[in-house]
Amino acid sequence: MPKLLFRFFLIFCALNSLLANAQNKAVNVDSNYSKALFILGQDTLPYRIYVSNTYAVEPLPLVIFLHGSGERGNNNNDQLSHGADWLYNAAITKYPMIAVFPQCPANSYWSNVERIVDSTGKPHFTFTGDSVPTKAMKLLMAFTKYMYDRQYVDVRQMYVGGLSMGGMGTIELVRRMPKMFAAAFPICGGGVIQKPRKTKRTAWWFFHGAKDNIVPPQNSIELADHLKKHSNKVRISIYPEANHNSWDSAFAEPELLPWLFSHKR
Repeated sequence: MPKLLFRFFLIFCALNSLLANAQNKAVNVDSNYSKALFILGQDTLPYRIYVSNTYAVEPLPLVIFLHGSGERGNNNNDQLSHGADWLYNAAITKYPMIAVFPQCPANSYWSNVERIVDSTGKPHFTFTGDSVPTKAMKLLMAFTKYMYDRQYVDVRQMYVGGLSMGGMGTIELVRRMPKMFAAAFPICGGGVIQKPRKTKRTAWWFFHGAKDNIVPPQNSIELADHLKKHSNKVRISIYPEANHNSWDSAFAEPELLPWLFSHKR
């Protein structure tokens, strides 16, 4: 296929071929990320998508980024608050990709987790690993499978990351779909993985602020230690002076993107 034609094919598929699928339809385009909806039965997952304007004749890596609880809703815009510029700048400079930002419904949560604040004001999270996925997670899993089946996605280079609630969703998505992702980067999140051997082919890099008073850093530390017992592809960065917004430090990591795109299934 000629390079120019393939370039058009990639962009056309990502932005318009959804019209041909009963579960997907394009809505409109603005800024750098196109708006679209993924429909599963009676439920809808809004998402924004960017496809690198590249002449490459090979399918593109896919990065799914999951936002935090404050960006939930259905306006298909708030989920771009963190990470969108970071991935866009990476895509146009060195790492051609398909970057996707789904939006969790306001009445749901990416992962199964219960948050309790004790008498001292300290938060505690309980993750229920064996429970039925939330509505948002069901949609996200179906959407991930949909993207996996697109011929313009390089299935060897599928990555997922997110912050806070999205960091928790990152961990749960990999746990529920252990054969999908080459690498994952949860930021200030947490979770449980009862069978870490199933996820040992996925490379992990955890990020957390040591002074995080919203999501305790111990959530990331304990899970990273647990995974290290079964895989040598686990890293963790704890920022001594960072509070909950450790994503600023994570996005500034010069090694994060090279590390991410170096992994293949």
